[in-house]
Amino acid sequence: MPDAEIIAIGSELLTPQKVDTNSLYLTDQLNALGVEVVRKTIVGDERARLTDTILAAVARSQVIVLTGGLGPTEDDLTRDAVAAALGRSMDYHQEISDQIEERLRRYGRKMAEINRRQAYIIEGAEILPNDRGTAPGQWIAHDGVVLMLLPGPPNELKAMFEKQCLPRLEKFLPPQVIRTRFFRTVGMTESELDQMISPVYTRYTNLATTILAVSGEIHIHLRARCSAAKEADAILEKACGEIEPLLGDRIYSRNGDSLEQVVGDLLRARHASLSVAESVTGGLLGGRITAVPSSSDYFRGGFVVYSNEMKTKLLGVPAELLAEHTAVSEPVAKAMAEGAKQRTSSDYAVSMTGYAGPEGEQVGLVFIGLATPAGTEVRRILFPADRDRVRAFSTNTALDFLRRKLLATG
Repeated sequence: MPDAEIIAIGSELLTPQKVDTNSLYLTDQLNALGVEVVRKTIVGDERARLTDTILAAVARSQVIVLTGGLGPTEDDLTRDAVAAALGRSMDYHQEISDQIEERLRRYGRKMAEINRRQAYIIEGAEILPNDRGTAPGQWIAHDGVVLMLLPGPPNELKAMFEKQCLPRLEKFLPPQVIRTRFFRTVGMTESELDQMISPVYTRYTNLATTILAVSGEIHIHLRARCSAAKEADAILEKACGEIEPLLGDRIYSRNGDSLEQVVGDLLRARHASLSVAESVTGGLLGGRITAVPSSSDYFRGGFVVYSNEMKTKLLGVPAELLAEHTAVSEPVAKAMAEGAKQRTSSDYAVSMTGYAGPEGEQVGLVFIGLATPAGTEVRRILFPADRDRVRAFSTNTALDFLRRKLLATG
């Protein structure tokens, strides 16, 4: 089955100021056609490197999409590089030059001489009209490979791909589909998870498995590509039926929902309310919870209490408790959760206190409290000693702590 490559052209894409969003869009569109994107490459404005990249792509893939480099300036080299790679000449099209001149005239601008460079079309290429800009695209069939030259501006690229390229691709491609299943898990490492499920997914020859570590979570993508949807769905159904029992309640989402969305749905279904008390995370937990639309259905509010004084004033944590055990301790996490629950009259309250670092002997030590209608529990956890990771992992663990408790109470 045909595979695809995307080549993004432009030295600006190699800087930290510019992100290649076009390739994300194109990947989604190609996947919908059953085409797997196997490589993405960013190449600067240098003709020899770009020509070599195109030659290598043509040798290994059947669908190649090139984005950018179709403008009028000297550093717009895509046309020249493709022509050189394919051993083809370029022909000047006066009608394209006239169209560009007329478009610019309508906007009160005079066409510069360099705009005529955009009227050169590679020998044998089909012209892809651009109704949103001056750079026409090109479609080239070459020894069983198709190359699409598309403009870089996203609004021009998307319109051209949907209007001009999709109909051509549907004729070129054999019947094929890609089906994907998602699992999101929390509470285990990437290596632990892979050791658990790899004996399953490695037995399937037509199943691509991707395991991603994301801020204390592990996301699993299972992809089957077949000539018919029924065949792909059957593969996924069988593989997922073997994987799910192995992961059990570590799976919190099967449809891509975030952990905060899942927790919010559980609270809403139980007509339960929630509040939070944060020290180490400084409001990150409350921010995640309230990022979910309609979270006001269940979220009462939160307390960000970095100092001992605020823990006492806002949550009623006894000063003597802080003096005896310090702010980062199980008794204080318990008192914080109970204080938040009592002061907001909520059904559940989560608290977090710990050392995020970057300095100190106990960096990564976090206590998470959970006050429920049945009582209060506290967990002591030691996270990797990195400030950002400690804070991100803490919010994940707190949400999962609450998720499991809500599931256990029905």
